[in-house]
Amino acid sequence: QVQLVESGGGSVQAGGSLRLSCAASGWGNRNLYMGWFRGNQRQGVASIDIGGMTSYADSVKGRFTISKDNANNPLYLQMNSLNPEDTAVYYCAAGQGSPSWPLKPFVYTYWGRGTQVTVSS
Repeated sequence: QVQLVESGGGSVQAGGSLRLSCAASGWGNRNLYMGWFRGNQRQGVASIDIGGMTSYADSVKGRFTISKDNANNPLYLQMNSLNPEDTAVYYCAAGQGSPSWPLKPFVYTYWGRGTQVTVSS
């Protein structure tokens, strides 16, 4: 059973930065694609597939960077130039295969419990 645990959330002022981490365990030899989502509606923020191809929501392009060095390393989300609209619970997610819609929550099978990000003006 794949388990995902997020960390790195917190409170920052507008213009600041945070780096979120997602530690994954129990995935064996599965080829997983992974992503970050936020909010109750699980809005897609960024994703990365097994080949390293990334996708970003328009609202975070140029400010957020998703990365994962290899299968054994955590997933990261570097968030720069944060603004109050970025305030949300951020969730890490993972799925198998090659998603056609990498920023859609329904293509993901495994989810973390989330970490809160609060940006004050």
